[in-house]
Amino acid sequence: MIDRHTIFVYIGAMIKNITFTADETTIQLARQRAAVENTTLNELVRRWLAQYITNTASANHFDEIMEQLAYARAGRKFSRDEMNERS
Repeated sequence: MIDRHTIFVYIGAMIKNITFTADETTIQLARQRAAVENTTLNELVRRWLAQYITNTASANHFDEIMEQLAYARAGRKFSRDEMNERS
């Protein structure tokens, strides 16, 4: 049986409710792990969301940089030895 649990996510002064669906065993194990880490499941979800946003922003930033550098061409392919050569 799948139970629905509401997790409150705090964004600045605004609170948004998000509903996730997970089986009771998963939720119980996650709560136990959170307790061992001296935190709450709610806090873990907030941290995960913040990290998810940061990782996405970092990936987008990387893509933008690579796009800006797309003009750079070596002019030829290098051999393995040339690529690993140290000055």
